[in-house]
Amino acid sequence: MATFGTLSDRLTETFRNLRKKGQLTPADVDGTVREIRRALLDADVALPVVKEFTAAVRDRALGDEVNRALNPAQQVVQIVNDELIGILGGQQRRLQFAKNPPTVIMLAGLQGSGKTTFAGKLAKMLEKDGHTPLLVACDLQRPNAVNQLQVVAERAGAAIYAPEPGNGVGDPVTVARDGVAYATRQQHDIVIIDTAGRLGVDAELMKQASDIRKATQPDEVLFVIDAMIGQDAVNTAKAFQDGVDFTGVVLSKLDGDARGGAALSVASVTGRPIIFASTGEGLDDVEPFHPDRMASRILDLGDILTLIEQAQSAFDEAEAMKVAEKLATDTFTLEDFLEQMQQMKKMGSMKKMLGMLPGMGNMKQQLEDFDEREIDRTEAIIRSMTLGERRNPKILNGSRRLRIARGSGMTVTDVNQLVQRFDQAAKMMKTVARGGVPNIPGMGPVGGKPGASSKRGKQQKAKGSRSGNPAKRAAENAGIAAAAPATGSGFGLGGQAAPSEADLAELQKMLGRG
Repeated sequence: MATFGTLSDRLTETFRNLRKKGQLTPADVDGTVREIRRALLDADVALPVVKEFTAAVRDRALGDEVNRALNPAQQVVQIVNDELIGILGGQQRRLQFAKNPPTVIMLAGLQGSGKTTFAGKLAKMLEKDGHTPLLVACDLQRPNAVNQLQVVAERAGAAIYAPEPGNGVGDPVTVARDGVAYATRQQHDIVIIDTAGRLGVDAELMKQASDIRKATQPDEVLFVIDAMIGQDAVNTAKAFQDGVDFTGVVLSKLDGDARGGAALSVASVTGRPIIFASTGEGLDDVEPFHPDRMASRILDLGDILTLIEQAQSAFDEAEAMKVAEKLATDTFTLEDFLEQMQQMKKMGSMKKMLGMLPGMGNMKQQLEDFDEREIDRTEAIIRSMTLGERRNPKILNGSRRLRIARGSGMTVTDVNQLVQRFDQAAKMMKTVARGGVPNIPGMGPVGGKPGASSKRGKQQKAKGSRSGNPAKRAAENAGIAAAAPATGSGFGLGGQAAPSEADLAELQKMLGRG
């Protein structure tokens, strides 16, 4: 995430230097801890949290678990990862629902923290899970706040209770109490109360929020905090905890280009868990907060689990089975290719997805240069084809390709490249569908080291067992594989190696026109 980009860069550089050392001396450990301390302070992490964090890392790094490790530097990275998970809250905490509906969720925070937008995001997320949320407009002071919530509710497809026009008119405590009663009558199982904020903490704000809490007895009070406000994050969180108290935290604007480390301090300083992270302006740009996954992202170890979850939510299982069948029987067409691309687009930004892969922190410029519009261009070319042409690209002669190029606003060269890339992609996916190992041009067999040449692949193959006994041959080959150097993440913590620049270029070519 961009918010923690500076912190991530500093920490990865520190560990890169650490990995060059075969054995770690106390001086090495002290030097590493000193760099970590500087990185955290520069990222606006609260001083008490930094002191506690670095002390814990130093004690463990000088202990037996590192001294006895085969790879001490790797062990130190693991310790930092563990301690980072700790200051982020340890375990994931989900929303607590009431035994007897409706569940009342109150949102609190300063003006501009993103409460109203998050209300719509939360409503949409809960609707996907089968709930029937009701948004209640209790911000009756900020100009057009009620109207903004109405627009957000409409975009989210959620119901709203807004009896007062706002702009200084109406009693927010009465609206909140009546909103819960309305939700009970209309059988809404969740109530989301959007409260007023201020530019700064003051007594009137706290009293109003406290009165709404007393009137509605919410099951959850979520404190929404802007991840970019710096050291004020901790002071604001403490003020809201003392004045209203809250059960969980929502980090908003995590896609912003800021140091953002103060937000890391909130869970540790208040003792309240971070429950959601908001990562963009869209109503789908919100996700449950997983401390372990966030720690992995900060340390550039990737977030494969979130990537898998996004894929599972976007891809239809029955459709995937059909595609697998078509691949195995050589009937995969450009029409199927188009459907697969449309499902990929449902997963969101390709840049965000690629950014979740381990080691991608070293390739920020390549990621930045990745053109999201290539998928749209490819889609335009395929949509300009007739149904027969999509199903049988072999009939695409010169005149047909010229017509398709004109219809899509592209060139004949673009069309030719798409057909070539489709053939390559179909062959690769066919190999995977049949249980084989695909050989991507410029990358070698997937699973090997990126950029490995086919010649080297043949050399490795030649080193395999030639025993005539199948069982013996399998055992010997397993031994050879175990002895081979494993590809690892940037810090040697396992997993796939980071994709190379050539890999990204090849992926973009397959998705578009290159």
